Amino acid sequence: MDLIRPVALLFTLNTIDAFLTLYWVRNGIAEEANRFVQTLLDAGDLPFLAAKIGIGLIAAGLLLYGSEYKVTRIALFVALSIYFITVGIHVFTALAAYGYVPVV
Repeated sequence: MDLIRPVALLFTLNTIDAFLTLYWVRNGIAEEANRFVQTLLDAGDLPFLAAKIGIGLIAAGLLLYGSEYKVTRIALFVALSIYFITVGIHVFTALAAYGYVPVV
């Protein structure tokens, strides 16, 4: 099964997540809940982006390498589902930050 497009989508969502996380945190709109990610953010923008995108590249390579296995397709589906939820959270954060959704 050809997984190039879904893997590319996963990597794209990972990259979007990285840049939006950086934007929200650096502008004081949101806080990072993940301690590991917060440690990377504390190290600076470049180390954070390098680690986040680097991990995404490694994951993409592993998924493409093992694309003939059913477990890979399942893992890819789970990862895409998580990232779609994550991007949805970013959209909600944007709507709330700009006053379109009331925050309690």
